[in-house]
Amino acid sequence: MVSNNTEPFSSECASYNLVTVDVTVSCLYFFIFPIALLLNGVSAWVSLHLKSTSTFIVYLKNLVASDLLMTLTLLPMAASMLPGATLELRAFACRYSTVIFYCCFTQYTCIALLGFISLDRFFKIIMPHNQLFSQNLTFSKLMSGSVWVILLGCSALPNIILSNQVAKITQIKTCRELKGPVGLIIHEKVVIYLNVFFWFVSVVIVVCYICIANKVIQSFRKSGSSNNQGKQKIKLRVFLVLIVFFGSFGPYHIFGLLNTSQQVKSSSCTSCTVSSIRLAKDLSHWFACTNICMDPLLYVFLCREFKEKLMSMMKKVVVSLQVSHSK
Repeated sequence: MVSNNTEPFSSECASYNLVTVDVTVSCLYFFIFPIALLLNGVSAWVSLHLKSTSTFIVYLKNLVASDLLMTLTLLPMAASMLPGATLELRAFACRYSTVIFYCCFTQYTCIALLGFISLDRFFKIIMPHNQLFSQNLTFSKLMSGSVWVILLGCSALPNIILSNQVAKITQIKTCRELKGPVGLIIHEKVVIYLNVFFWFVSVVIVVCYICIANKVIQSFRKSGSSNNQGKQKIKLRVFLVLIVFFGSFGPYHIFGLLNTSQQVKSSSCTSCTVSSIRLAKDLSHWFACTNICMDPLLYVFLCREFKEKLMSMMKKVVVSLQVSHSK
């Protein structure tokens, strides 16, 4: 969320002020942008050449689109946090960039799609004869489209439309200054509902991957295989997905909810507590952003078709470069 508060932190907390925090976090966004753009650009390039032959690939393509859209919102969001940013840029970031990235839209599209991918793998391994979830391409396309439409209509658009107040000062300290009373209430409710949605998807993902790991390990045992290396790879895949998911999104949902509650309601918190929540929220925002860099790595790790297509396309690029260099 955009901020330009020049008031210092409580002396009990730290010796620097909120402008320092904004500049630091903004630099972190600028640092991660070219990495995210490169990784997600390559992922989009590969996914465009993949045929939607399975439900997993349908979900993966939508996830790539979500991550790429999140990446494109980084620059205006980061620039708006700098001390010299114009009022128009801050207002644009509050109304659009921040809403699209964090509050409502693409981040939760990403979370929902990761949930669907987990369910897809669950049904294919645990219940392979389920025709609806594990094999129906039309169903996967319908669910993916529904996620985009529901999150856009129920969370993003209300926050964009209700950020309609004109700033009465030359600076926007927080995005809530652009919201009226109704907008503040809607924003708080949306944050709470999306937080509940995140933890619900988290439970689904944990259950799915634990069941998948147990199923595959049991199949090893029944076959009499002593392939300990294979078992370790399965466990590594399960824990890698869980670590990436919770490591990226968990802190944001804890501190983001605390920060929203503190902003919208009259709070009796001390200045030290408020400043600490604000600092934790900003850093957890950035850490959630790192998920758009880790997702492309998961594509290679989890999807054989994606990995093979990537390697094939890279070989073609190398061969064409060698040919052009030899001329």
